[in-house]
Amino acid sequence: MRYRVLGGTGIEVSAYCLGTMMFGAVGNPDHDDSVRIIHAALDGGINFVDTADMYSAGESEEIVGKALRDRRDEVVLATKVHFRMGEGPNRSGNSRRWIIKEVEESLRRLRTDWIDIYQVHRPDHTTDIEETLSVLSDLVHQGKIRAFGCSTFPAEEIVEAHHVSERRALLRFRTEQPPYSLLARGVETSVLPVCRRYGMGVMTWSPLASGFLSGAYRKGRPIDLSTGRAALTPARFDPSIPENVTKLETVEKLALLADSIGCSLPQLAVAFPLAHPAVTSVIIGPRTMDQLEGLLKGAALTLHDDTLDQIDDIVPPGSNQYHPDGAWRSPALVDVTRRRRPLAERAAG
Repeated sequence: MRYRVLGGTGIEVSAYCLGTMMFGAVGNPDHDDSVRIIHAALDGGINFVDTADMYSAGESEEIVGKALRDRRDEVVLATKVHFRMGEGPNRSGNSRRWIIKEVEESLRRLRTDWIDIYQVHRPDHTTDIEETLSVLSDLVHQGKIRAFGCSTFPAEEIVEAHHVSERRALLRFRTEQPPYSLLARGVETSVLPVCRRYGMGVMTWSPLASGFLSGAYRKGRPIDLSTGRAALTPARFDPSIPENVTKLETVEKLALLADSIGCSLPQLAVAFPLAHPAVTSVIIGPRTMDQLEGLLKGAALTLHDDTLDQIDDIVPPGSNQYHPDGAWRSPALVDVTRRRRPLAERAAG
């Protein structure tokens, strides 16, 4: 396993980061089996574990807490805050009120006194970024977190956050966690260059494109939309949708390329983000021991320039063949109220 320093934090992390989204009700509900997978990842050289409060409504954090009970000091632990946890108002977002409450819940579930990297899971356009940076800076000073970062932020909001931190003498985002895969290369345009300019550590998510690059979904084969990832987001896998037809055709080309260099399609997919100079670590999210072992076998794989050139010919740099979880759809375009004046103002001229 290779190790790299995470941005300017001075913290060394493995080139693979164990993502735990699939541990719990959403993926693998067997806590003992999930703990065994986490321990196998640590034994395989991974020292970086990423989770979030909202994964299976906190269950993933609880599983990670069980697994790290006697191994906490050897692990760089990251978790996230933002999405709704429970019913009622003020139970989500990036406000001081919510973050102060939810960090305590994450610490309790994780059975730890500190979090190494605490991340804002998504932007919150109802909360001033200064408010968010202020409370996160306070948590660092209190020793509850070691550093903090953002996840799936557009480039302009990363830049804004850095400018606010400088003007207000606040600590700044040290990491970013964007989606990046062979099928979703949009972050190459501005997000990754901005992260590199600011010296941020980058851990990328969804290298297997939500399972499309796992080898389980191939052109001409029936796709069962009632199980696995396909059951969670059927529109992403439905072969009658033109976007998915394009993805399946691309997968065939990438599978042939993987065969030509003697690796599996998933191994090619996980190695690809690590070739970018801005990327520190790639998050892998196995649900089973077999999936973990298959990915660990490719941990030493390095893609040469000729292979990367062939990838560029198949999927142009900076292009997205799908929108990963709508991550890059600007609220200014999606929210009608942000691009239309109220009718009364229009009528008044």
